[in-house]
Amino acid sequence: MKYSLVAAGLLAGSTAFAETPVLTVYTYDSFVSDWGPGPAVEAAFEETCTCDLQFVGTGDGAALLSRLRLEGARTEADIVLGLDTSLTAAAADTGLFAPHSVAAEFDLPIAWNDPVFVPYDWGYFAFVYETGKLATPPQSLKALADSDISILIQDPRSSTPGLGLLLWVKAAYGKEAPAVWEALSDNIVTVTKGWSEAYGLFLEGEADMVLSYTTSPAYHLIAEEDDGKAAAPFDEGHYMQIEVAAKVASTDQPDLADAFLEFMVTDGFQSVIPTTNWMYPAVTPEGGLPDGFDTLIEPSASLLISAADAPSVRDVALGEWLEALSQ
Repeated sequence: MKYSLVAAGLLAGSTAFAETPVLTVYTYDSFVSDWGPGPAVEAAFEETCTCDLQFVGTGDGAALLSRLRLEGARTEADIVLGLDTSLTAAAADTGLFAPHSVAAEFDLPIAWNDPVFVPYDWGYFAFVYETGKLATPPQSLKALADSDISILIQDPRSSTPGLGLLLWVKAAYGKEAPAVWEALSDNIVTVTKGWSEAYGLFLEGEADMVLSYTTSPAYHLIAEEDDGKAAAPFDEGHYMQIEVAAKVASTDQPDLADAFLEFMVTDGFQSVIPTTNWMYPAVTPEGGLPDGFDTLIEPSASLLISAADAPSVRDVALGEWLEALSQ
């Protein structure tokens, strides 16, 4: 009898544990870092869902799609968070994502009506430098290429910033892009797999400038009270990035995945973005942007290749980049 009661208690306990739904979100490494949005987002969402939200870091943004393609419908992911508009058309073509039902008033520089991908933040790519070490930063991509300034960039095959730079050069210079890359090639100290590696090397003094975002100096100003980092404004404008998330079609937690996408556009998520992901939120929080964001540069022009055209432009631009760096 005692054995039966104990067994019944263990069974009840294991059943209760098993009934706690798990939502698995694939994202990039910096999102799940201790200083990234992941911990705060996890705590806030779990308060609303009675669930276990699990983030899985998979490298940088462009690596997410590669991993999902490899895993296919067998993937454990319920949500993929960290693609951007340079990848959404290719991602949609896989058939691995399901439509969303999110309705929100997005504060984006462009209109948004994508039926599959939900934006959560946005920003502009830029080259960041230390004002105390580089007195006269370049004022354009061409000026950078013509200088002897050393730079760190990311691989466009694994990193969304790296891919963003490819599209930035192509959007700004078109057929002249190969010549720009040829001139830039001797400025490059190294090409890293992801953003975190490149930015870490920059902070260690390995190069004069690093490919990052116009919002990156806000981190140093707000978190470190350091006003010695700046993004160089370029005359040809800056390439825009809009980061998105989507529900995986094969998820076994479709309702929970929908709930997360809905949560993603609320204050509980969006208020975390400016001072953890250091980007502009897709929906401005009720309290507005933190002090310090008003000091950031504003691009003279916004460059963005449409999501539909990005795959074909990427293929051409990647070939030009590989050829330039192989010489």
